[in-house]
Amino acid sequence: MPIPTPHNSGSKEDFAKTVLMPGDPLRAKFIAETFLTDPVLVNNVRGIQGYTGTWKGVPVTVMASGMGIPSIGIYSWELFNFYGVENIIRVGSAGGLQDDIELMDIVIGQGACTNSNYVNQFGLNGSFAPIADYTLLSAAVEAAKEHGARVRVGNVVSSDNFYYAEGANKNDNWKRMGVLAVEMEAAGLYCNAAYAGKRALCICTISDHLYKTEELSSEERQTGFTQMMEIALDTAVRMNDL
Repeated sequence: MPIPTPHNSGSKEDFAKTVLMPGDPLRAKFIAETFLTDPVLVNNVRGIQGYTGTWKGVPVTVMASGMGIPSIGIYSWELFNFYGVENIIRVGSAGGLQDDIELMDIVIGQGACTNSNYVNQFGLNGSFAPIADYTLLSAAVEAAKEHGARVRVGNVVSSDNFYYAEGANKNDNWKRMGVLAVEMEAAGLYCNAAYAGKRALCICTISDHLYKTEELSSEERQTGFTQMMEIALDTAVRMNDL
């Protein structure tokens, strides 16, 4: 496919080796303006803002993915397959499932269960298990330790549904199987990375809990996840020479 692509107006040289992908374009803007040195807007097609700058001297791109597997499926596919991006780190919010998970805890998705049919396109004769790249995962865990983060590593579930019809919510079953949290993008990202032979990771901050009453405001979700953002940025630095 020629560059620019239908969803990205940038050139191949505009993008760093590692891309951080929040869902919210405003969160992408916040990360770029708060942490990156000399950030430059490299994409704004459909308001999906992407910026490239440096963090600790290393080029990093931050670009939004939109909401849900179909959306991150489009943007990560183009970045992996047409723009030469090697690593994509999703940085987002998630709803906690396990009783010992608290607001603002960081969950790193070692694997991503899903109720989506996204994987069907790959024509596999069985069930594919979308998992994170181990090198990215290890780098993120080490960065999290350095930041003193309260972090959990394990399964997340990438749901196509934010709202469920009455009686259709099956979160009890995911909780029983030890799944840590619910989000909406990781499984699609992990599938695309596997198909492209690239690396992907999902790092989420717990913004609400499906079995407790606490939740963060929309403003807190947009600008309050700075520890997660710094962990992801430091992971990008660790990946720079690989």
